[in-house]
Amino acid sequence: MQVLETLGLNLPGFLWHGANFLVLVFLLSRFLYRPVVQMLDERAARVKESMERAEFVRQEAERAEEQRTALMAQARRDLEELRTQAERQLEAYRSQRRQEIEAEIQRMVGRAEADLSARQEQMMAELRAQVAALAVAAAERVIRQRMDGELQRRLVEEFLAEQPAGNGAR
Repeated sequence: MQVLETLGLNLPGFLWHGANFLVLVFLLSRFLYRPVVQMLDERAARVKESMERAEFVRQEAERAEEQRTALMAQARRDLEELRTQAERQLEAYRSQRRQEIEAEIQRMVGRAEADLSARQEQMMAELRAQVAALAVAAAERVIRQRMDGELQRRLVEEFLAEQPAGNGAR
């Protein structure tokens, strides 16, 4: 004990402090260490769960992005197909309208040609009548006599029968 006193240690105080230390370690481990460790374990579990949820959300976001990209690509393909189909329909419509217009033009040309032909015939008939009237008038002057209407008609008909049917020139 002398050695302990030389070192400045008080054995009963040392034992008392040692016992207090052991009681303190026991109380801390029982009431503080375990709850703190348990709280830290729970927090670690929550952090781990949050990390797993974050990873799940990230994977879901990636899947959603892939789906969105696939949907956008499909929408682009559908839009391109619709545009192509609309262009085909427009070209078919244009072709149909072009054919209808050409047919209408042909009908109009046919009618115009028929009208022209009818007018030409009418003008030729009027011209013949005028030529006949002039011929009768000229013949009357030459002969200086009046012919009756029946004789005039017969002479005109004979004159016209001798003329070619075309433009009246020999």
